[in-house]
Order: sequence, then structure tokens, then C-alpha cells
Amino acid sequence: MNIHEYQAKEILRKYGVATLKGVMVESAEKAVEAAKSLGGSVHVVKAQIHAGGRGKGGGVKVAKSLDEVRDYTKKMLGMTLVTHQTGPEGKEVQKVYIEQGCNIKKEYYVACLLDRNTGRIVVMASAEGGMDIEEVAEKHPEKLISVTVDPAVGLQPFQARQLAFAIGMKDKVAGKAAKFCMGLYKAYIESDCSIAEINPLVETAEGDVVALDAKMNFDSNALFRHPEIMELRDLTEEDPTEVEASKFDLAFIKLDGNIGCLVNGAGLAMSTMDIIKLHGGSPANFLDVGGGANKEKVTNAFKLILKDPNVKGIFVNIFGGIMKCDIIAEGVIAASKEVGLKVPLVVRLEGTNVELGKKMLAESGLNIIPADDLTDGAQKIVNAVAPFGAHSQAKGK
Repeated sequence: MNIHEYQAKEILRKYGVATLKGVMVESAEKAVEAAKSLGGSVHVVKAQIHAGGRGKGGGVKVAKSLDEVRDYTKKMLGMTLVTHQTGPEGKEVQKVYIEQGCNIKKEYYVACLLDRNTGRIVVMASAEGGMDIEEVAEKHPEKLISVTVDPAVGLQPFQARQLAFAIGMKDKVAGKAAKFCMGLYKAYIESDCSIAEINPLVETAEGDVVALDAKMNFDSNALFRHPEIMELRDLTEEDPTEVEASKFDLAFIKLDGNIGCLVNGAGLAMSTMDIIKLHGGSPANFLDVGGGANKEKVTNAFKLILKDPNVKGIFVNIFGGIMKCDIIAEGVIAASKEVGLKVPLVVRLEGTNVELGKKMLAESGLNIIPADDLTDGAQKIVNAVAPFGAHSQAKGK
């Protein structure tokens, strides 16, 4: 789960991580009031969307007067902000963050994240702050310094100081940066984050170390422990179909193709999408109904797929273990009749109660194309949607 910058800073402040004062607003009038309450002659107007690269897209502006605060806020609210992370469709700005200005002397980068190779948390830092960290990692990997944290003892002060010195900080500034890193790590662990990233971390002319931006993502599987974080979820920033899917406990991600996929198991779902691509098609979604789905869950999954107007055919690929093939068949039949299925449907069943499931589909009276195996199913659905054209498929390639 993602949250906005202003929300991340609220969390970080609880752990002693230094941030600038700011106020989230949803109107130009409130923006001016916020700037007045913050004081100072310089303020930064920041669009709040779940994506990086806002500055390059025009979503971060430095205002040197209250009139500029008002004007920038008016222009941002309601605009479609396009960044390298939003894709060409962009995201509509519904909130802005009015923040104090500061005297920036030097920009850095620091983040806590999971290193999947070692299975441990690493704290990473660089003197190349304010840039796309992916670009730094690709072109100048030597400029990314990291320390691996022993989970038994956590991040140690000496490790935090090592990082500060390694990226060129000195004396009291290095000490403040080490304290900053300790607080960031504690926030990461106690909040069950998947990433906590500060880009840039700035050293001010006054010698302070402050988070100028903040990004926090959370492990969705741990959110049951954090109802206070769940309350920060902004559904307007998420795909409506994915939001609806989460209500039924379905793992759903919308894609750009025209072949809807209904599969049980994340690994099988990935394999299904791969083999569709292999045979020249393009999946319209990732959808894992899970191992213990019932008729209602399958029916809701089917409906979600059909809400996408780009879907020209559906491939149901089930390997029955805990999930019995007859339950899938029952859900497919119910959903097909309820929505009035008008697109080709290919179904491949294997596993528990497979013969019963196939029999139910064959006797349903529906126009269902049976498949013997994964390859057969992929070929049949790709051929079935071919008459609808390759436009949607090409987008996914």
C-alpha cells in the first residue's frame, strides 16, 4: 500500500526524523492560509499523487509570495500530472502540500529496503540525491553505499555513521544524519514498510539534516497490525477495479491487453500470462482467485474481468488442489449467465474433481471452448480473439 508524502512525513516525525513543517490543502484559499500559518517568505507547493518524478512533471513549485502560492495551487489542483511512474495517462491532482522553504546546501539520498538476495534489510545512501536513483544505480553503482542490518540487533549507530561519512558528510552534520538514519530504520521496521525512501535528504545552510521528500510503501500482508496506517489509504489513487477486487480478497492487477485471465495461484497466473504472450496474445489482467475460493468469489472475479471493455476473450486456467474444479465450473457458469457472456471463453481444468467440472461445463449450454493443457488453452484463446484485431494486443508488447 502506498501513501502520500505528507502522510509519510507525519509518520516519520513520530520517530524523530527531521522534516519541514507543512500543511495538506485541497483549495487555493486554504493554501494561502497554510502559507501564512507556516510563516517565512518562501514556500513549496507540492502535488500529492502516488508517483515519483513530480518535479519534472510540473508538480513541485517554489512560491516566493502568497500570490504565487495561490496561483500554483489553482493550476495544480485538477491537473493531470504525468511522470515517468504514472504512465502516459497520468494522475489527477486532488491534494497539494504547502511546505516551508529551506536553504539547501547539498542533496543526498537515503532509503531502507529489503535485499531479497540476502533476505535482510539494507540501509542505502548516496551523495547523488534529488536524481532518479535508478539512473544512479545503472550509471554510477559505486555511488550507492549500503549497509546490511542484522535483524537480531537492528541498525547500529556505527553503521549509520559509516553511511554518513561514506557519502561525504562531516562532523556534526554526519552525527545528525546518523540519528536521522536510526529514526528512519525504526519507522521502517515498526510500520512494516516495504520501502522507506528519502530523496532528497538535504543538508541546509544552517547545518540541519532534513527530509525534503518522503516515500513510504507498506507490506499489505502486515496491514492488519496497523489500522492507523490503513486509514491513510487513498482509494482515488488506485485503479477502481483493483479497489473492488480487494473487497472480495482477489489479487487483481489491470494490464493493457485483451485476454482476460482467471487463474488460481500466483505462479500459475504468471505462467498463464507468459504463455499467452508466447503465442502472440496479450493479457488484460493478472487475477489470482486463491486456493480456497468459493462460487461467489469466482463469480465476482469473472465480473471484474468483464468490466474491462478491452477484454475480447477470457482464459480460465485452473489447477485444482484445495480449489476444486467443480467449484470453479459452478462460478464460471453462474457468472456467464448473470452477465450474459458474449466473448469467447476458453477453460482449462486439471486436478481435484476435474471430470465433474468438465461435465458441468459441457452440460451448461454455454459456448465454452475446452482446453486439454496450458499450451492448448493459450493457443485457443489467442486464436479466438484474433478476429477482434491486434490493437489491444500490441499495447501490451
